[in-house]
Amino acid sequence: MSVFEDLSTSDQLQHLQEIASNALQAWDLEPVELSLLKFRENAVYRVATSEGNQYALRIHRPGYHSDAALDAELQWIRALAEAGIEVPDVIPTPEGELFVLASGNVLAEKRQVDLFAWVSGQPLGAIDLSSEPGQVVSVFTTIGREAALLHNQACSWNLPQGFQRHAWDAEGLVGDLPFWGRFWELPELSEQQRGLINRARKAVAEGLQRYGQSADNYSMIHADLVPENLMVDGDHVRVIDFDDAGFGWHLFELATALYFVQGEDYFDAAREALIAGYRQLRPLSDSDVALLPLFLTARGLTYLGWVQSRRETETAREMTGELIEMACQTARTFMDE
Repeated sequence: MSVFEDLSTSDQLQHLQEIASNALQAWDLEPVELSLLKFRENAVYRVATSEGNQYALRIHRPGYHSDAALDAELQWIRALAEAGIEVPDVIPTPEGELFVLASGNVLAEKRQVDLFAWVSGQPLGAIDLSSEPGQVVSVFTTIGREAALLHNQACSWNLPQGFQRHAWDAEGLVGDLPFWGRFWELPELSEQQRGLINRARKAVAEGLQRYGQSADNYSMIHADLVPENLMVDGDHVRVIDFDDAGFGWHLFELATALYFVQGEDYFDAAREALIAGYRQLRPLSDSDVALLPLFLTARGLTYLGWVQSRRETETAREMTGELIEMACQTARTFMDE
């Protein structure tokens, strides 16, 4: 029997299409259209039915989340919706299951599959900020407000019994077994870069220990709150893609939003707008803001772990050099080297 990674791209896509079709039976849906929207790690399909309804179906990559962890993600999304925060509606099966396990017609492996109501609009990231700098304040104020809404809900939410989700804590970021992999072992690092990364790892660990965790600065976070993950439709803004959501520092959330605009002429404006938007709905002290370089560095290290653990993928190969340069520059700035 073939292994998915050994299949050609066309055979992989055929296999995923079969999984999607088979999974939809659990929701009693007969699609008139089933079209692939995205295939990088997870695969996302647009589903259209004869009744005129549309959905987004997500097939998860194997091994990233346990069934319990995926159930926790979907529970949090539903809780956010109940709190009035605009997120995609999770569509349970008629039996009340939030996701199902489905396989294709050839490979026996089962994949986790979930279904969401369709989200209209366009990504906030569709705006070219380099050509429309006047939009910077609007975009990053919106991200700051959405982050504050998520954190307010998470800090007041009583976790359901048995809730299991990964953590972007000190161990998950810079411990011996970080959540996204042992970034300091990335083969593409030069010896000079590896030394810098190891010093940064130690400095981040010390900084996180000094900062500490509290109910005010640490909770469930989205962990990928970038412009591409906010869908805008008129006056409505919906946060999508909670695949990386877990327990973490609120400053790690804000650092993630800023990480890939470092070096842009509008970085300072984006940073100030993000902070101002967050403060509209949740307190954020100046001493917390001063720690953003620490969390930007931590974020950069995780991206090295991401490519380290996915070196066989084309995306990782294409991005490794750029991510190394960004992580090293961020680390130098943080440590004033």
